[in-house]
Amino acid sequence: MKFASAALFALGLGLMAAPVQAETIKIGLQPWLGYGPLWIAEKQGFFKEQGVDVQLVNFSWDADLAAALASGNINVTSIATNGLILQRNNGIDLKAFMLMDGSTTADAVLSNKSVNSITELKGKKVAYELGATSDLLINYALKVNGMSLKDIEAVPINASDAGLALIAGRVDVAVTYEPYISAALAQGPDFKILFSAGEKPGLISDILAAQSDFLAAHPTELQGIIKAWDQAVTYLRANPDEGGKIIADAVGSPIDEFKTAFAGVQLFDIKENLAELDGDFQATVGEIGALMQEAKPDEIKTIPTGDEILDLTALKGLAQ
Repeated sequence: MKFASAALFALGLGLMAAPVQAETIKIGLQPWLGYGPLWIAEKQGFFKEQGVDVQLVNFSWDADLAAALASGNINVTSIATNGLILQRNNGIDLKAFMLMDGSTTADAVLSNKSVNSITELKGKKVAYELGATSDLLINYALKVNGMSLKDIEAVPINASDAGLALIAGRVDVAVTYEPYISAALAQGPDFKILFSAGEKPGLISDILAAQSDFLAAHPTELQGIIKAWDQAVTYLRANPDEGGKIIADAVGSPIDEFKTAFAGVQLFDIKENLAELDGDFQATVGEIGALMQEAKPDEIKTIPTGDEILDLTALKGLAQ
């Protein structure tokens, strides 16, 4: 967050007639396709149109995003639903104010030619990012196949590099997301998908969130962000090539790989947000929390309800 220093305050006394500058809202995000409308909103000037000054701040690791939020270096974070549940269990009063995306085939467990099914993972090296969506997906894939993390050799690595570790032969299996899935599969028939988020719709989703005090103090800015996101989703749907190129450039994906990868991502505009967050999402939060607690009971002491992790004041205000 920005706080006025003594020097700036003194300067302001000498420039009483100067207009008050809007606070810059810093949004943290990672190179994930589902966050694409944020880059479109920045590129097309939709944030400015909605009267909000937004700076996008890029990260590679979920942990770095969380640290930046806790320290005040960012105000809003793009985060997976399971990540928000984890942060609340870490004592951070974090709440979501908007749903961005849901993943189907855009998050997956990949393998080399030595592994042909999840049940063959016993004793294998599996690269995935701890505490991230990859963590949730591998836990779910193992559970439905009668296994657990104890059956594999975990190799902690950020999701964007997990596919590279698989290609380089450092691991047998990698859990990652698009466009890194397509990049790995493009290496040839030796690489394949063992399991995807499409096996459990709603398991992998992403939200925009902030700490409760920030949400309460910035209702107008939050609505500006939501409206700019809605504009960007509408733009992308009407201009898939132009919008797709903006996202592909932002995540470093060739446009041909992007088109295939993006087919596995569902975006939510304002109307769809309202329907989803008042509907199936509530039950899904409980399922995700229960899965996390079963896998890591020492970390996940509390399973929050959908109501407890959501602050829909700004979103619902736009529907009136």
